[in-house]
Amino acid sequence: MLNIVLFGPPGAGKGTQAANLIEKYQLVHLSTGDILRGELAAKSPLGLEAKKFMDKGELVPDEVVIGMIEVKLDQNPAAKGFIFDGFPRTKAQAGALDKLLDKKNKSITIMVALEVEKQELVKRLMGRGKISGRADDQDMNVIENRITVYNRETAPVIDYYNAQKKFQSVDGMGTIEEIFGRLCKTIDKVK
Repeated sequence: MLNIVLFGPPGAGKGTQAANLIEKYQLVHLSTGDILRGELAAKSPLGLEAKKFMDKGELVPDEVVIGMIEVKLDQNPAAKGFIFDGFPRTKAQAGALDKLLDKKNKSITIMVALEVEKQELVKRLMGRGKISGRADDQDMNVIENRITVYNRETAPVIDYYNAQKKFQSVDGMGTIEEIFGRLCKTIDKVK
C-alpha cells in the first residue's frame, strides 16, 4: 500500500499535483481542504464551525479533522493507497494519523514536501482567488497569516517525518509537468 503525505505551504500546488499522483498511482485522495469546503458549501454544523477558523487563516481543530480522515479511510477498504493533501498540519496530527493508521494496519510510506518561494506562493494564491472566488485567496492579510501559520505550526511536521526517514523535499517551482516528474521520481524510489 502506498500512503503519501503531500506537503507544502498554501499555494504550493498540492491540489494540482495530488490529482496527477492519484491518476498515476490509483490512490484515494484525502484532502481536508476539499472535505471542509464541501461542509462549508452544505452549511453543515461542521462547516460553519470550520468557517470561523478558516476565515481567519487559522487551522481547524485536530479532533474534527482526524474524525473526517477516519471516516474516509473506512469508506475505502480496498484502496491501493491514500494521498493525504493538507494533512497532517501539526506534529500532534501526524502522531494521531500514525496511531489511526497503525490501528488499521497501515502506515505512511513517504512525506513529500513541495518547496516554493514565498513571492511565488502569494502570486499563485492571488491568481487562484481571482479564478475561484475564494475569499481566503483574495485577502493579502489572510494570505500572509496562512503562510505565517504554516511556517510556525505546520512546517515542523517535516521534522516528525524526517525522524522516521520518510521525508523528501521536491522543488515546487517550474511547470506542472516538471514538478510532477520530480515527484514521481522521488516516490518511485521508495515504492
